Amino acid sequence: MKNKIKILAQLTKIKITFFVTVTTAFGYICFTGEINSGMIAPVIGILLLACGSAVINHYQERKTDALMDRTKNRPIPSGRISSTNALKIALVLLITGSIILYSGSGILALSLALLNLIWYNGIYTPLKKKNPLAIVPGSLVGAIPPAVGWVAGGGSIFDSGILIISFFFFIWQIPHFWLLLLVLDKDYEKAGFPTLTKIFSHAQLARITFIWIIATVVTGLIIPLFGITKFPVINFLLLAAGIWLGWNAFKLLKETANMISFRFAFREINVFALLVMVLLSIDKLFI
Repeated sequence: MKNKIKILAQLTKIKITFFVTVTTAFGYICFTGEINSGMIAPVIGILLLACGSAVINHYQERKTDALMDRTKNRPIPSGRISSTNALKIALVLLITGSIILYSGSGILALSLALLNLIWYNGIYTPLKKKNPLAIVPGSLVGAIPPAVGWVAGGGSIFDSGILIISFFFFIWQIPHFWLLLLVLDKDYEKAGFPTLTKIFSHAQLARITFIWIIATVVTGLIIPLFGITKFPVINFLLLAAGIWLGWNAFKLLKETANMISFRFAFREINVFALLVMVLLSIDKLFI
């Protein structure tokens, strides 16, 4: 049983899908300003759909996974589960998640969630095998989950609040993916994926990454201009977090910038996104 649970956790990429769930809950909190029973359906529904999408991704990339040191021990390429059984698990997760999301949050929330699944598995996953810049359109998958939570809470998809929040996650996702792919560049080359280092020099990649990080900071700092926050201290803390990330990002412009710098930048930009969510949630829930 322990081994089966481990396989399921790996198939569903639970760490990643958990973050998707968190951003959905964040979108709900940003609109409603509270944590209540209405959050259960969108959170569980998105979790199951994201898990199903992750399993499909394992199936789609089973051949290339077998070629990379980082992924060759995943459940399908290692032979711990068959491709057929993995697809059965994905089907159960997708159907169950869809039913829960539709019954608890409505057709719009479900439509957005299914759009995210189609975009990730049907567009981004095949595209990244052909173009290393697929991460740009692929970043839409980070923008949709907060919108699911927002509309599940009763908001409109066209509200300025959710538009800026989704835009923030879209911008953040680009350097997030970019830095991850840079760190794993050699492994991706083994599997035949087109890599960024074949297009740009090391110095160019560092400068481009720096620009995307600064864009993430700026986008995070303009969120209060859309009426999301009420308390001035929250705005000050957002500014402090932005200055911290921007200052640390300058190390990417040094001539000594290397993969260690990219690793630190990857960690720091994720911490910044988490800080933005925490601060905005505190503003909504406790102030």
